[in-house]
Amino acid sequence: MPPNLKLIISNKNFIKFVETNNKLLHQMDEEKMIELAKAGNRKALSDLVRNYEKTVYNFAFKICRNQDKAENTMQETFLSMIKSLHQFDGNSKLSTWLYRIVANHCLMEYRKRKHKFVELDNDDAVVEDKYIADWDTLPFKSLENAELKKILDEAIKKLSPDYRIVFMLRDVEGLSTEETGKITELSVPAVKSRLHRARAFLRKEIDGALRK
Repeated sequence: MPPNLKLIISNKNFIKFVETNNKLLHQMDEEKMIELAKAGNRKALSDLVRNYEKTVYNFAFKICRNQDKAENTMQETFLSMIKSLHQFDGNSKLSTWLYRIVANHCLMEYRKRKHKFVELDNDDAVVEDKYIADWDTLPFKSLENAELKKILDEAIKKLSPDYRIVFMLRDVEGLSTEETGKITELSVPAVKSRLHRARAFLRKEIDGALRK
């Protein structure tokens, strides 16, 4: 093997080792912070809030589509975290647990206000073959186009929170089907079904808007 190739492989292995080691250190640090926070350490609790403040707000905004509601949801989420941290058993990531709290707060908010959304549970029209395409072929994925982003944003607003949350967790936050299932307390088949219908509906809305 040429020396340069050996060096490249060695560097890649070293980078991978460093990245893995950093993740493990972060996990250990977080576990320690959680234990300290459970014991009443205010600095540890403050550090946890600071570490997840941006993540929680961004996810809340993506679901609520409103800055004030997102800020309120973020506050409610961290209040719930503080009150219930002793119940966190560490069987899932803290981020997974926080996503679940955000999702629950958003669902409760929408149910109180009785918003009207597109009904997808029994609407087979949105899953016709012509709308079941590879999600990666959607134009907004590859084009920096304000108009397309606006079309998508308006389409997402029409999704009910149950479908919007699944779509956001899988296609925007990049979580796995299994992680999404844990957060939403849905089975894997149910997650796949909701994601499938949400994608099909959004594709239909985008295609319709582009034809106008």
